[in-house]
Amino acid sequence: MEETETNQKLHLVMGGRVKDPRSMEFADPESLHVVGVFSNYDAAVDAWRANAQRTVDDAEMRYVVVHIHRLLTPDA
Repeated sequence: MEETETNQKLHLVMGGRVKDPRSMEFADPESLHVVGVFSNYDAAVDAWRANAQRTVDDAEMRYVVVHIHRLLTPDA
């Protein structure tokens, strides 16, 4: 079987309450809000923006985009 190279770049959007608004350490990692996994960066940013704007008045809420494809293929 031949290995095929894929250009798929998966992104995870998640968020939750942080211990300090200046940090990225989540206060309760078990209760993170997982928005979803997206197959392209633009869709992930749209989802991130919608959730970040929804919680803009709460300084302790933080949403992030995680580049899953970089974790899966770190040498690429």
